[in-house]
Amino acid sequence: MSHSDKRQESTTQDSPSSALIAKLPPSVAAYVGATNAGDLDALLETFVDDALVNDQLVDYWGKKAIATWAARDIIGERLTLEVVKLVEHYGHSIVTAHIDGLFDKRGLPDPLVLAFYFSCHDEKIVQLIILRNQSGI
Repeated sequence: MSHSDKRQESTTQDSPSSALIAKLPPSVAAYVGATNAGDLDALLETFVDDALVNDQLVDYWGKKAIATWAARDIIGERLTLEVVKLVEHYGHSIVTAHIDGLFDKRGLPDPLVLAFYFSCHDEKIVQLIILRNQSGI
């Protein structure tokens, strides 16, 4: 990486998922932990009141909408995240994870790999964009 490149990248080639989680900003680590624990209240606590989540190209603005989304698509599906890569880029955290849960997996790759693009401010998540990138890990 050149001196002007502000990206820091970590992968599980060097360390297991728990070591990558330890490198995450506190609010992002708390989001991963709450998701894996199935704890809706703890998950919601990681967001500011007027946060934006975009999942599957749908916007969820504010904690009320995020609570509905998370109860249905995260907690309700018993989603779990195995962090396999972390990129810190100009204060943003891009977390790549293998996803598991009780959702319908027909037609999906195994493992299902999603990228979580976190933007944080004052120890809280202000924006989360979740995408299925084609690169995979």
